[in-house]
Amino acid sequence: MSDATLLNKLSSLSTDKRAWGLLFVSALCLEIAALYFQHVTDLRPCIMCIYQRTAVFGVMFAAIPAMLVNNLYPRLMGYIGWGVSAIWGLLIAIEHVDIQTAANPFFASCEFVPNFPSWAPLHQWLPNIFGATGDCGDINWSFMDISMPQWMIVIFAIYSVIWAVMLASRVLDKRSL
Repeated sequence: MSDATLLNKLSSLSTDKRAWGLLFVSALCLEIAALYFQHVTDLRPCIMCIYQRTAVFGVMFAAIPAMLVNNLYPRLMGYIGWGVSAIWGLLIAIEHVDIQTAANPFFASCEFVPNFPSWAPLHQWLPNIFGATGDCGDINWSFMDISMPQWMIVIFAIYSVIWAVMLASRVLDKRSL
């Protein structure tokens, strides 16, 4: 397969509603998993967990416009929301891991109340989803010796790389979004 053919195939994915649907479903599955951990296994989310959850919701909601009406403007909204949410989530997850691995845990702490905008106090509107009751420094769960925030770094890095590849392939192939 030539580079031009690969570029064209990647570029055409951005106009496929199923690709945007897959992005939506992947984020929805992460949200369901987060709520399962919170409400079934009783892992209490901290502020940083809630911010990462918000970023995953951002990825999920960013997919909706392009999934429903896939032309230039909904796709542009999708790319912007996806990129901002994935990169912001990655930065928050990295900060969360830094808090958990700090040499002196007394100097590494997080807030007690989420810092949502006054016009959207999500933690008050939906406390079962956005309420933070845990401690950022606690590592209460791991899989393959990797903590949840470390897994979120992997997940947000994957979202960010796929976003960059999709955006670059579209711009390089079609010279538009």
